Amino acid sequence: MLLTVDNLHVAYGGVHALQGVSLSVAPGEIVTLIGSNGAGKTTLLRAISGLVRPTAGTIVFDRTVRLDQIPPHTIVREGISHVPEGRQVFGNLTVRENLELGAYQRTNRTEIRATMQRVFDLFPILSERLRQAAATLSGGEQQMLAIGRALMARPQLLLLDEPSLGLAPLVVQTIFAIIREINAQGTTILLVEQNAHMALRVAQRGYVMQTGQIVLEDSGANLLASPEVRAAYLGE
Repeated sequence: MLLTVDNLHVAYGGVHALQGVSLSVAPGEIVTLIGSNGAGKTTLLRAISGLVRPTAGTIVFDRTVRLDQIPPHTIVREGISHVPEGRQVFGNLTVRENLELGAYQRTNRTEIRATMQRVFDLFPILSERLRQAAATLSGGEQQMLAIGRALMARPQLLLLDEPSLGLAPLVVQTIFAIIREINAQGTTILLVEQNAHMALRVAQRGYVMQTGQIVLEDSGANLLASPEVRAAYLGE
């Protein structure tokens, strides 16, 4: 497995946000986490990327690296990039500057240029907006920039938190098509997404979270067909 989370507990602010969460992600997969607001999905991604520290349990990357014991910048260097909920681009910086920040731990300029070209191939609009301040982009363009910035670190594993949030339906279709393409190019993806229908359609496997625990695990297709999931998360 590329990522193994075992019996993970996270507590902060008096809230036991994760209560014994275990999951795995194999190389090349898209795995999705669905669940209602407050279920702990974002907390789990933040624990994997080192932004919150677990109170118990382990997070192991690439079979040997204990993510729960190293700081966030080292986790990026190990090969994990996190696209946070709400995009969080640097609004006062240009598109180019945002992308260059994504590669801040890399030193080979030729390779950085090649990665930036890959980002432009995925998101052609960004190459047209290079000198534009990120704050002036549309919501969809900011989401593309946030994903592109994460890809600049050349991650093995990409953590995506609510990439469709607040976007128009046509833009959501575009974002999910690009998620598929990023995966097809060899990047493993762990996806947190409120749009359960879209998420389960692109994912090989999925987990359902409720109140800090995983309550269901199955293939994306089986979860999509599950009456329980359809009633709770697909509005059917």
